[in-house]
Amino acid sequence: MDIAAAHTWYETSSFGDDVTYISEPFIKAFYRCNIWHVRGRDKDMLVDSGMGVVSLREHVPLVTERALEAVASHTHFDHIGCHHEFEHRTVHKDEADLLALPTRKNTLADPYVTDDIFTKLPPSPYTSTDYAVKKAPATRIVEDGDMIDLGDRHFEVIHTPGHSPGGIALFEKSSGILFSGDILYDGPLIEDTYHSDMDDYIASMKRLLDIPVRIVHGGHFPSFSGERYSDLIRAWLKSHDV
Repeated sequence: MDIAAAHTWYETSSFGDDVTYISEPFIKAFYRCNIWHVRGRDKDMLVDSGMGVVSLREHVPLVTERALEAVASHTHFDHIGCHHEFEHRTVHKDEADLLALPTRKNTLADPYVTDDIFTKLPPSPYTSTDYAVKKAPATRIVEDGDMIDLGDRHFEVIHTPGHSPGGIALFEKSSGILFSGDILYDGPLIEDTYHSDMDDYIASMKRLLDIPVRIVHGGHFPSFSGERYSDLIRAWLKSHDV
């Protein structure tokens, strides 16, 4: 398989609302985490940080321009790989232990990380058999209802267990923007990880249905409208006889 050059590993695109999408295009879509950068008046926010196989700070200057809070929607390998590169790291209390002491198993790198998840391999010295997320102990631990305050923008932490125990979504009431992590995106949802819980998943979906969302930026796959958001949740609940 071809090997990608480090400077080509990331791509960025603007989504309006001072939101920038950071992508790792050589990871296949099912495994490719959406990394979101949000500009605020007093500081910026990063929602998730990708696999960590190439330095985000070195190759995406946007994330080094201003003070930044790196928030983990949850702690699977594809979402926290570069968290160790940032001074301010935020996670829900129920997964703080995983961010501090990640292993191949508790981050799901084992069994998911193989050469087959790439269309081009990361540059040397990367090898799939040795891949591991680096320790990144949280500097801030959040719970449901807490706020990520960027000065002129305020994102409410919504605890969404189900996919994982400490999963969170982030909602900006003034704009209707929701960063949903992996509890909901427009693609096949993962409900059977070692720490998934179906009762929690159903409760989280019911709660999300009541949020007045305008646009959703998920943990995977393309963003979508509030109307699509409602349709996806209702269809999921129906498929689970709820």
